[in-house]
Amino acid sequence: MEATISWDALRNQARKLEAQLDDQMVAYRRIVSAKASSKADAAETDLESGIERLLKQLEQVNMQMQAWVSSGGSEMVSHTLTRHQEIFQDLTQEFYRLKSSLRAKQEHASLLEDFREFDRTRLDLEDGLSSSEQALLKERATISRSTGQMDNVISQAQATLGALVLQRSTFGGIKSKIGNVTARLPTVNQLLSSIKRKKSMDTIILSLVASVCLFLILIYWLTK
Repeated sequence: MEATISWDALRNQARKLEAQLDDQMVAYRRIVSAKASSKADAAETDLESGIERLLKQLEQVNMQMQAWVSSGGSEMVSHTLTRHQEIFQDLTQEFYRLKSSLRAKQEHASLLEDFREFDRTRLDLEDGLSSSEQALLKERATISRSTGQMDNVISQAQATLGALVLQRSTFGGIKSKIGNVTARLPTVNQLLSSIKRKKSMDTIILSLVASVCLFLILIYWLTK
């Protein structure tokens, strides 16, 4: 009876956290849709911190539920856990996507502000500058654009890293399930071992492809 109460308590906690995340994600979507400033305000920062905190709490609850299932839970309980893990994955991926989009908008707005400031300065000084000084101003504008583009690439790389970390967590849950099934069905051990090796290889390939893509993007912007 105690185990049933423990599972129900974990499931209720997961549902509560998911509901809170849904509410905060709605507010975060509004901020991303309306954001035009180059700087993050206090409300935006607090909301991001709150979402990240809730995601960590939900991840911990899912891990506790995973441990409960691994100790001998029924198939119905295992299916419930899978559904909660999918919800956690969807919420995490959407948060990283929105965060990356917001950072890109902020960098774009910052670049526009820099260009406007540079244009004002150039108009004020252009008449009194020599050709070499004008060339230096142009070079400064080019550097400013390159810096903004690099910041955008770094933001995208951070979002990619978050997605890879989430995928590693998901594969960890799959590995635990496979171990549980293996204990119940020893005759399929060889087949499941092959599947695990393939998943590990897919993860390595995905990580390498993502790393190469980010490297090529950095080389492109640096040589542009």
